[in-house]
Parts: sequence; structure tokens; C-alpha cells
Amino acid sequence: MANNIISSLGAGSGIDITSLVSQLVEVERAPQELTLDTRQEKLEAQISGYGQLSSALDELKGSISALANNDLFNARSVTVPSSEAITADSVAPGAQTGSYKIEVLEVASAQSLAMTAAAQSEPDSELGKSGQMTIRFGAWTYDDDGDPDTTDAPLSFSVNGDRAALTLDIESSDSLESIAEKINGQGAGVQASVLQVDGQYQLMLTSPSGESNALEITIGDGAVGLEDFAFNAGNYANVTETQQARDAELKVNGLKVTRDSNTLDDVVSGFQFTLNKAAPGESFSFSITADKSAAEAAIRGFVETYNGFQEAASKLVGYSRDEDNNLVRGELAGDSTARTMINRLREAIGSAVPGVESGFTALTNVGIRTERDGALSISEDELTDALSNNFALFESLFATQSSTTNSAAKVNQGSFASRAVSGTYEASVTRNPTHGEVAASALSHDFAAPLDTSGGGYSFKIQVDGVTSNLIELTDSYASAEELRADLQARINGDDNLKAAGVGVEVGYDVATQRLSFQSREYGSISQVAFTETGANMGMLGLEPTQALIVGTAVTQAAFESSTDTFTTPLDAAAGDYGFKISVDGVESGSINLSGTYSTAEELRADIEAMVNADSELVAAGVGVTVGYDADSDQFSITSLSGGASSEVSFTETGDDMAELGISEAMTGTRGVDVAGSIDGIEAFGVGNVLLPDLDSSAYGLNISVKEGAAAHGDFQFSFSRGFAGELSKLIDDFLSSSGAIAMREDSIQTQLDKLDEDRDKLDTRMEMLNSRLLVQFTAMENIVNSLQSTGDQLEGLSERLPFTASS
Repeated sequence: MANNIISSLGAGSGIDITSLVSQLVEVERAPQELTLDTRQEKLEAQISGYGQLSSALDELKGSISALANNDLFNARSVTVPSSEAITADSVAPGAQTGSYKIEVLEVASAQSLAMTAAAQSEPDSELGKSGQMTIRFGAWTYDDDGDPDTTDAPLSFSVNGDRAALTLDIESSDSLESIAEKINGQGAGVQASVLQVDGQYQLMLTSPSGESNALEITIGDGAVGLEDFAFNAGNYANVTETQQARDAELKVNGLKVTRDSNTLDDVVSGFQFTLNKAAPGESFSFSITADKSAAEAAIRGFVETYNGFQEAASKLVGYSRDEDNNLVRGELAGDSTARTMINRLREAIGSAVPGVESGFTALTNVGIRTERDGALSISEDELTDALSNNFALFESLFATQSSTTNSAAKVNQGSFASRAVSGTYEASVTRNPTHGEVAASALSHDFAAPLDTSGGGYSFKIQVDGVTSNLIELTDSYASAEELRADLQARINGDDNLKAAGVGVEVGYDVATQRLSFQSREYGSISQVAFTETGANMGMLGLEPTQALIVGTAVTQAAFESSTDTFTTPLDAAAGDYGFKISVDGVESGSINLSGTYSTAEELRADIEAMVNADSELVAAGVGVTVGYDADSDQFSITSLSGGASSEVSFTETGDDMAELGISEAMTGTRGVDVAGSIDGIEAFGVGNVLLPDLDSSAYGLNISVKEGAAAHGDFQFSFSRGFAGELSKLIDDFLSSSGAIAMREDSIQTQLDKLDEDRDKLDTRMEMLNSRLLVQFTAMENIVNSLQSTGDQLEGLSERLPFTASS
């Protein structure tokens, strides 16, 4: 039975089941995989598109950066003729324009001192000299004998209080070289060098140039051998002055000017030049003019770069034609995030600049316009006219500007200026910042004869802003209070401890009261001055260990009569909130409440003092205060009874009505107070002389630095604008930041790509399962067919073997 049914089914004919199943699985996989591949290509194209967009934005920002620089619009050019007397060094942005004529009468020179008596055969050999050496800066007067070939003898020295003195501790093991290193290590402007002269080594000191920067060298008591280095009115024979200090003298447009240096940058504001030699009668003429070319080039460069960006961006988010005129879909076509960013840039280009309220307020004002296709064009006539006639307005259009109606306040940008919103703000200063200050008592020396401090006892330690000086000693003779004031300032500011901490004082002298004053250079609550130790004779100068002092503001209580220091209606403290707590020498009192009735300021003063000094907490600690009242200023003052470093006084709590008495938690004195005020109606935070806006306000990122007297201006306004370039640059920074729109969109796309990987894994799993299932099914079918084939083989010829079925 050759053609039976089993054979016709092809069973056992060797069909490749594995190949058949693979083909069936591939047919099932293909459309699904094509969907995933298409999705992946689109997402990868978007990633590439955002990379291209980021690069284009970076390039655009680069062209903006020049326009954001205020110096670009203050560039200057100078026309300088050749001269041996003067060298033009540089002209700074914003230099004063004009024409100038300069005549050099004298060049500045530095004083040079050669320590001839201390000459050595070796520069590094031990000198065996020890003690303290003090170098001060100032001006010498000389005994001029009229002979230019002889050295004039120094007669008297006037201290330059603006330069800190140097105090050196010399040890017996020191050499000329090590002393030079110690002097140079002070960084005070004195140049020390060791020179070989005629086989011997000498120490040479050179001062900074200028008449008031000459050197005086004094030797402390008990020094051994250091007199060889002394150069002062009483002892100068061992030192040779090889050159005297002189100021530079010149005429500028006929006006005589003196300076202590030959490099001058403040004669003509912004123009630095160097004097090489004196040339009386010889004039040097030059002109400084505004340089507009760089600004114009930057503007044109921006327009060109923006148009390149616009073209690239349009292709990314839209459709374009390739070289064969085929339509090409951009990588970011249909991407709403990319299109929104590009639209925001276009809006910024065409809008008025935030915060600029007058002058040029938009690019259209200078002839830059947006065309229908989004590109920028320049009206040459309008740009040329603006550059020629209103160049001063370009800076406020493009670059950052700030202004204030309070002449004692200045607007600054802080670390978070990028958060500030351009615009105009209302502000007020309700409390001026102050410096910590100590005022001495009146001098008891009248300077009818010089004050000689060489006998000792004129020593002290001073604490400035929490830093205590070394022991400072006065050892000189002073012909006037001004000489004393200048030397005190120089010695205090020259102290190693204070210099290392970067703190210092301004020493003043009031001729009317004959009192010295010592004021910290810092503002605010960190600002503090106190004498912690004073020598036996410092009382002559009105100085003793400082008792902490705070001074209130003038009494403003409604019934108070300033001319008589009385209350026209007695002050009934029990009817108001006249309570307080006070801290004295670090001990806080309990609650103190005024409850009496007071007819005069004196009655009130006496009761405040009595109640404070009766407080149990203060009594237990053994501390107390003196309460004063100044009838001229209507101010109460509180002074600790103790003096020195531990002396401290402040109010820690005050009732609402205490302010009427001029008493508050912010009273100035030996310690300064921080500025206080508000910005846009919200209380600001004062640190020293800086007023900071509330963290959540639109002005956050800006700050206002104020001077004393700012409060007298009352309410005022300040304005801030980043300019066009600043606003556009900020917008691009926002787009490109790690949390910006591009990064967020890229993260989203990457997440989708990662999801595609998961989908591929799932597809692989499904196809493996399908493959396995089909293999099982086809294998089972093969087995069945094989079984049928075997049965068929057995039935083959059966009919021949059955009875009655044999072939005839």
C-alpha cells in the first residue's frame, strides 16, 4: 500500500521542527520588535537633539557674556605721545574722559638706610645682639645745612598713623640675613636686603616711596647691642641715610599735585601712569575718550550668533529640506518642552527688559528687531544714531544696574543674586549701624612741654572685636596730641595679634574735650573695643581698663520736656510696660519692672540704677552698673562697674514702653550695633552695616550696605536690573542647570529608554515561551505521526494475508 494516508501526510519525512518553530516565532516577534526599534530611534534622536540644543544655547550664552560686562560700555582709549618723563601704563573702564597736560616737577623717592656700624664679614653669622626693635613710618624734618654733598641730620619725626608700626623681637642668634627675613616677613612694605660693600655685609632698609613713609627705628629698653640699628632724632650716628624719602610733584592742567608714589592711578581717575624722571617746563599732553567700538562689535556678534541659534533651533523643532530637497523632520519636532524653551527665548528677545524703567528699555530702541522667521535684524541708521547720541544708555539696557535714592546706602549682589527679581523695592533703615568705641577721659597733659613716655608706665593691652593685643608700650616723646594720636594708631594696628586677625582701630582726638577715642573698623555687634590692661601712667592719657558702656537714644516720651529734663505730667511707670532684663558681665538679671512715678529724668535715672543694683542675681554675682543721663542729648547710659576683658553690659529684654526712654536691646557703646530696617515692608536681617532681605522675598540675593546716617533719609527706594544680557543669560542658565528643563527632559527620555530595555526583555521572555510551546506541540505531533507511521507499516499487506482476500 505505497500511497496510503499516512504517507500522504508526510509523516516521518524529516521535517526540521526547530527551523519551523524559529520562523513562526520570528513572524510573531517582528512587528513588536519593529515598534520598539522605532520608539528607540525616536528617543535617541531626541537625546541627540537636546545635546545639539544645549550646545547651541552654550554658544548663545557665550555671545551674551560680553554684553553683560559693565566694563564693555565704559571702555576707554587714550592717545599718548612718546615721553621719557612719563610712561602710560593702563586706562581702566570708566576712566574720566577729557584732555590733560602733565608736567613732572619731582619724582618720588624711597628712604634708604644702611646699617654701617653693624657690618659683618659673613651675612649669616650670629650677631650676639638682642632686644626689641620698633620701626615706624612717618615724615622727617632735617637740619638742612644747604650743602648738597653732606648728609642732613634728622631733627624730628612725625608719625604716619595710617601705616601700622613694626615691632621685631631680635635674638642673640640672629644674623643680618635672619633680621632681613623678619622684616620682610612682616609684609609692611619695608624692603630689607643684605648687601656686600667693600668686603663687608651690611643690612639695607628701603622704605615705601613718599615723604610720609620714611622710617624711624627705635630700640626697646634692655636691648643688647641693637643701638647699631637705631635711627631716630636722638640716635642716628650708626646708620647712614643714603637717600631721603620724597613725594612726587607734578602739575595737571596747571594744578599742583603731590603723591607718595611714582605710579599714579588717582590723579586722572582710571588712568594709571608712571613718573620716570623730573622734567620741569616739559609738558605731556594726552586725551582719554570713550571707546564704543568694542560694544558695537559685541552687539553685532550677538545678533549673528542668535540668528545662527534661531536657524539651528528651528530645524530641531520643525521640518527642513536637505540637499536633495527632501523633507527632514527635526529631532525635537513635536517636543513641547524644546518648543517652549525656544519660545521663551524669543519672548525675552522682544520684550522690555525687567527693571529698566527709562532710557533704552528694549532692543527695538537701538534698532534691533525680530523678523517673521524669528531672526534678528539691525537697522543701521537707528543703531548708529543710538551709539552716537545716547551711548550712555546702552549699559543700563544690556548690563546689570542698581541704584538707590538713599545716598548713605548701596545695593550689592550676594551669593544668591540669581534668585533676585529685577524691579524697584521700598526700603527703610530704622537703626544706623555703629562701631564699637571707647572714649578716654580728658588728657591731663597740656603739651606745654613734650610728653615723655620713655620712663615707663605707658603700656596697655587693647581688645578689638574680641581679639586681645600683645602688651603695647609707648616709649617716645610727643610734642602734640596729634603726634600721640598717630603713634597710638600705628602701634595698635601694628600689633601682631590684631594684624593676624585682620582687625584694627581708628584713633581720634577731640580738641574741644581733649579726649582720645578708639573706634573699631568693623560695624555691628561683633565690633567692640576695650582696654584690658593699662600701665601706671596711662591715666595721664585718660585711659584705664574699660568699663563696658551702652548709650540709649534720646528720650521721646510724650510728656518729657527736653529743655528742663522734666516730665510735664509725671511718668506713671506702673501704667505702662516699663520692664526689662539686663546682662552685666555675663550675668543676666531677673525681671525688673519700673513702677514708680517720676517727675524728672534724674529721678528716673536714680531709680533704674537702684533697681538694677538691687537685683538678686546681680547682687549674688557681685556685679553692678552706674546709670548716667546726659542733659545735652537726653540720653541714658549704662556702665558696668567692672573694667577689662570681662566687662560687659546689654539689655536682653525690654518692655514695649522702654523705647520711649531710649532704652532697647540694641544700644551702642563700647560694642557696636547692627543695622536694622525693612525691605518691601518686611523686617530685614541686619549684620554689621549690611541689611539682608527676607529669605522668601523677591529681593533675596541682594543686600544693602549702609553708612551711619542712613536712617535720617527715611523711606527710600532701590532698583535692580540684570539688563538684557543678564536676564537672557539667567534664562539660559535655568534651561541648562542640573535641575533645568533640558536635564529634566533628558532624564525623562532616558527613563523611557530604560523602559524599552525592560520591554525588550519581556518580549524575549514571551518569545522564548512561544518557542518552547511550539516545540512541544510540534514534537508531540511528530510523535503521533511517527506512531501512525509505525501502525501503517504493520498494516502494510494485511489484506493479502486475510482469508478470502488473496489476490487471484
